[in-house]
Amino acid sequence: MSGLNFVYNLVDSMDRCPWGTVAGRSNARHESSPPAPPAPLYTPEERLRRDQTPWTLVQGILAPVQFIVFLVSLGLVINYLVTGSGETAATVSIVAKTLILYTIMITGAIWEKVVFGCYLFARAFFWEDVFSFLVLTLHTVYLWGLLTGSLTIQQQMYVALAAYATYVVNAGQFLLKLRAARLQAEAEAASTGGSAQ
Repeated sequence: MSGLNFVYNLVDSMDRCPWGTVAGRSNARHESSPPAPPAPLYTPEERLRRDQTPWTLVQGILAPVQFIVFLVSLGLVINYLVTGSGETAATVSIVAKTLILYTIMITGAIWEKVVFGCYLFARAFFWEDVFSFLVLTLHTVYLWGLLTGSLTIQQQMYVALAAYATYVVNAGQFLLKLRAARLQAEAEAASTGGSAQ
């Protein structure tokens, strides 16, 4: 710990920021305290609205459908890029994936409105929504390139791969949120002795 104190003291001697808390300082800067528990993903009211709305089921159906279409499309795109054959199948699959993405974005915004009171960027899903817009943008660039002919088929396929890479990251974000919601429900059930979800 003395090594860390040396580093803290060295940083303190060079720190001239007049806004201490903005710079990450507090009065108890070097004291160790247990980390604050994370904010719950859902309040009890939000959880109730989540469980009662049919939009939760819609999202629960569309998400795995989108993932299956993504896997098929990814295989078709890679096949086209490797062999040069199957352009139509790859193109149709990318368009299908994009249309499903648009659908899940619209229904997801409705779900957020019902559960959290705002169409997008609810506190609990802010960063997932931000990244979703990158995913949406890349899929839209693909469609634009396809419809206008401004991108070659090869370029379209690479844009699709970039869109798919961002989709995988975004899907991972949502899976982590689902896990957090499950863990929150388990912790609440354990603390109350009942079964919360």
